[in-house]
Amino acid sequence: MKKAIAIIVSVACVAFTLTTLGIKCAGKIQDSKPAKYIFLFIGDGMGHAQASLAESYLSYQEGTPGNSQLLFTTFPVLGTCFTYSASSLVTDSSAAGTAIATGTKTNNSYLGVDPDGNPVYSFADDLKEMGYNIGIYSSVPVNHATPASFYGHNISRNGYYEISKDMIPADYNFYGGANFLQFKGKEGEPNTEEYLEANGYQVAFGQAEFDEIKSTSDRVVLLAEPRTKQASQYVSDEAENQETMLLADMTRNCLDFLGDEKPFFIMCEGGEIDYMCHADKTMPTVEAIYKFNDAIQVAYDFYLKHPKQTLIVVTADHETGGLTLGAEPLSYAIDWAPLEKQWLEAGQVNDLSPEENRTLNESCGIAWTTTHHTGAPVPIYAIGKGAQKFAGRKADNQPFGNLSDPDGRVRIWRKESRLLQCGRAQLQRHYSLTLLQEGVGGGKLQRTYPQVPQLQRDIQGL
Repeated sequence: MKKAIAIIVSVACVAFTLTTLGIKCAGKIQDSKPAKYIFLFIGDGMGHAQASLAESYLSYQEGTPGNSQLLFTTFPVLGTCFTYSASSLVTDSSAAGTAIATGTKTNNSYLGVDPDGNPVYSFADDLKEMGYNIGIYSSVPVNHATPASFYGHNISRNGYYEISKDMIPADYNFYGGANFLQFKGKEGEPNTEEYLEANGYQVAFGQAEFDEIKSTSDRVVLLAEPRTKQASQYVSDEAENQETMLLADMTRNCLDFLGDEKPFFIMCEGGEIDYMCHADKTMPTVEAIYKFNDAIQVAYDFYLKHPKQTLIVVTADHETGGLTLGAEPLSYAIDWAPLEKQWLEAGQVNDLSPEENRTLNESCGIAWTTTHHTGAPVPIYAIGKGAQKFAGRKADNQPFGNLSDPDGRVRIWRKESRLLQCGRAQLQRHYSLTLLQEGVGGGKLQRTYPQVPQLQRDIQGL
């Protein structure tokens, strides 16, 4: 006997009219698959001005007044993303990361939860259930706000130890970062390495350890810094130039580990961009963006081998620093020579005091107006299969569900007319969707609902 299915959806509009994507699904769900290989690069704090800053220095190095480009700014699709959170015009990284990863606007300092504190889940979870391998990594600690937004759930982004433990239920294949924040738990609790390894992951400190375990493990956490200290003393700070393994190396390692036999989703964060922008340090910001660009080059080389199956999206979670190019008193120009001279003579570090740093920047035509985030929009660059979905003006909770849901097959309008990308958990919470089917979570639609194709068939039957 066929099982009877009744679906109750308590929303004002249930026509599945997705005008923002130009798609109308009046009872018929589009049969379109996401790209087989998906890369999402997030330059933390990298607004339009930061990308222009790096290109300005590149032009200076090449002896031209302008027009030199980073790899990712040559991508054919360009969009603009507005980054406000549920609680403020100026977002923080956890709220922005949550919006990107889950399609849900939340309060500043909240991570992987909605404004009421209820867990919301990443589109990476949907991709995982569709058979994708998942890699999440950063140039800063792997349990920092942006990477953690894809797997963690906490009303405080600063609960780093508990957030690290959320790696286990997410069950992604590859995690990576410079190190961990709050490596040790409370007294009597295992440190993060011990906890992860007790739950099926192998933790590698540095390239040598990774090379030893990569062929024998299906779940790995790769830390950029080698094991130079006892693990019980292993902690992280946010110091300049803290990473040992470059972001491009981490990208190669992730690709090597995941392989290309199965589809994959990779999220790579250039987190040190934000660190340098918080400090208003011009040359370190440029250097961090160059490293980010180098990581994108690795993905682009992969794209050239699989151009019809690969999507690369590059964006930022917010702008940091309120950067201005061509500031007074110089105006209409940037003098790179003094900035470069200080950088090279100091061994490629900025060791100036905040006042000395400000004076140098302004004398060279560069102004930083804050050491915090701003509400300025950020760019989106895209190339490959489905890239056109990222063109135009977006809010940060709108476009990124296209990575797993390119034709909006599981989206409906809220009463407030705000379009959210909804995974199974969001559908249950926001739309009171109940699946009255024998043997499925006692009748309630749960995160453990069967594979997405089955969900598509159920909705198609409406």
